[in-house]
Amino acid sequence: MAVLTATDESAALELLHELGCTDGLPVVIPTEARVERMVVASGLPGDVSLGAMGPNLGDATVEKVAACAVMAGCLPDHFPVVLGAVQAALDPRFDLTELQATTHCIAPLLIVNGPARHSCGPIASGFGALGPGHRANAAIGRALRLCMINIGGGRPGTSDMSLLGHPGKFTFCLAEDEDSSPWEPLHVARGLAPEDSAVTIVGTEGPHSVIFVGDADDPTAPERLLQTLALTLANVGSNNAHFGKGTAVVVLNPDHIGVLASAGFDRAKTAEALCERAVNRRGLLRSLNPTMVRDGDPDDLLKAFRRPEDLVLIAGGGSGLYSMVMPSWGAGPHANPSVTVKVELDQACEIPGLAAG
Repeated sequence: MAVLTATDESAALELLHELGCTDGLPVVIPTEARVERMVVASGLPGDVSLGAMGPNLGDATVEKVAACAVMAGCLPDHFPVVLGAVQAALDPRFDLTELQATTHCIAPLLIVNGPARHSCGPIASGFGALGPGHRANAAIGRALRLCMINIGGGRPGTSDMSLLGHPGKFTFCLAEDEDSSPWEPLHVARGLAPEDSAVTIVGTEGPHSVIFVGDADDPTAPERLLQTLALTLANVGSNNAHFGKGTAVVVLNPDHIGVLASAGFDRAKTAEALCERAVNRRGLLRSLNPTMVRDGDPDDLLKAFRRPEDLVLIAGGGSGLYSMVMPSWGAGPHANPSVTVKVELDQACEIPGLAAG
């Protein structure tokens, strides 16, 4: 790893900005001592390679990832989740090279499950979880982005070709609200044990607010909520509506998930219902983007998603009127899937395996 020198930390910060090594915000200077402390927290040698990170195919060694984590403001306690996030991003199925180069505004969203929510944080899952004020959320998500810049070479206007981007390209991380959820945690639904920790990575747009008023005693509420969520997921300006593929995230607040759970909807049944309802008529889509929709019966219902598994549903946020959906890109060789990685909290560990959703 290249070593830079400067007269003091102020000069070092200006040099990092000048070299394009930051996300535009001030960073913690990655001194040798700080990086070494982060590497030690991993329990791995610094020269262990996690893989090549696109588009520049830089070698994502533990030491380089540690340097980015230091710059992002991570504590050593945060590092296991950062390593898991990088491993998930490097899974070939995630199509990171293509994701970094697309003109779409996609950014990797990190969802943390299991004991790491507390031992590597606390990582917020409730009020304002995707906003300011939560150190672990901000630092962990930012660390992945700085890896994508400094190891992967994803810089705006040269290799990162997103036409406008979105704020999640600075940091985009939350935990699932397992404590208040009536559903099993996401990582358990994906085959891991409840006591395991995991990070799931999904390339999405920024959050789209979904307003809904209803309660569990209203027999019309479940269907109204499902229809509201589905229409937002299949909005006619989204890639999902036109491509009919990709992965989207739905974050249900405690009130809304309670409406569904009281009506017998678990995660799988909810995903099935949303996939079935997230449709648009061919004629409508053709009238808006004629070159992107094939000829056919204008009354055909075109699905925004291929299968229920392409919808990642989690509990999160504060109680009230608003849940969130996050549409996606839907392109790349693997059509924008999510990837879940077990986070190893034991320092003396091997690189954990990967699982795709």
